[in-house]
Amino acid sequence: MKQTKDPYAALRYPEFRYFVTAQFLFTIAILIQEVVISYYLYEITHDPLSLGLIGLFEAIPYISLALFGGYFADRKEKKTIIQLCYGIIIMCSLLLLWVTHPSTEHGFSILQQKNFIYLTVFFLGVARGFYGPAWSSLKPFLVSAEHYSNSASWGSQFWQIGSILGPASAGFLYSWLGLTNTLILVIIFFLFAFVFVSRISKKGIQNIEKQADVFSSLKEGIRFVTGNRILFYAILLDMFSVLFGGVVAILPVFAKDILKVGAEGLGIMRAAPGLGAVLTMLGTAYFPPTRQAWRNMLIAVTGFGLATLVFAFSTSFWLSVAALFLTGAFDSVSVVIRQTILQVLPPDDMRGRVNSVSGIFVSCSNELGAFESGVLTKFIGAIPTVIFGGVMTLVIAGTLFIRSKELFDFKLEKALK
Repeated sequence: MKQTKDPYAALRYPEFRYFVTAQFLFTIAILIQEVVISYYLYEITHDPLSLGLIGLFEAIPYISLALFGGYFADRKEKKTIIQLCYGIIIMCSLLLLWVTHPSTEHGFSILQQKNFIYLTVFFLGVARGFYGPAWSSLKPFLVSAEHYSNSASWGSQFWQIGSILGPASAGFLYSWLGLTNTLILVIIFFLFAFVFVSRISKKGIQNIEKQADVFSSLKEGIRFVTGNRILFYAILLDMFSVLFGGVVAILPVFAKDILKVGAEGLGIMRAAPGLGAVLTMLGTAYFPPTRQAWRNMLIAVTGFGLATLVFAFSTSFWLSVAALFLTGAFDSVSVVIRQTILQVLPPDDMRGRVNSVSGIFVSCSNELGAFESGVLTKFIGAIPTVIFGGVMTLVIAGTLFIRSKELFDFKLEKALK
């Protein structure tokens, strides 16, 4: 099967357009909510550990349920799972609106508010545990196999555009509209995302071994990931670089206490990685990085670590923004490669389980990384925390370079044919 040269190939499928539009709206909404709730929480507590605990409370249910989410994604109708998860997420957003609303917030102590927010974030993690595998495993059914790489680029690009507009607008919305009106806007975006998902037709469930029990089926997905070196190493590389090198969770500390740029500056900093990523991904639609995939991943992660160190030592707001821009640019290259691998290598009847394993390693590293950053910032400060993360990212890239030289000969483009 010959891979098309058309850079817009995936966007010519109507259901893929509904898919990426829903993804775009959902990403904007979830990131606006994340930014404003984190900033609000830091304002009322002045404790960086509170920011890390948000990540932990979302990570715990996600880690616990993602494998089961993958199991159900392979055995149940994916669109229905996604719609149910949207319903839970909308309910959680309504609860956040209630507990922070001016008419009710004074009825709670700071401790009660903080605990209620953590509890709501916990249920957001529960929804993500089922939503993530179903969403990721639905995408390959919307385009032809020869367009998987193109769909990975466009899917990541729409996500990154949302990741620019969401955080960039969050700080300004928080300042101009207030927390209450911003959360109302978030709920409206979620509702529109639900509508676009509803336009996607239900997909048939693949033929699978009905006799397999849950745990045997889950083990099969784990064995597939760990038994495939390019897939397993790509996941490990992304996981550890994000776990140690991510700085997003503690950006409110830099915005408020170090660079002193307030909520608006926080929005710009949160948007910078996404802007770097989306501009880079515009290039990957024309020049896919899947040729010499492993080499390109190692280069990208090394660049990510170096940019993180620049951010750590910067005392200028705009240099900090530029460094964050570069972290997003480098990270986007590894994301496109990993997403293409995840679409190409797993068989159709295992996509949910394989994506859930990947989600535990990679997506969850964002939340655990947030917790790690919050704890370290509490005890050693924000700048030493970021320096540690950048150095660890470089050490990980160097270690995997030494241990995986045979992967430089892997030809991902052959698997696309």
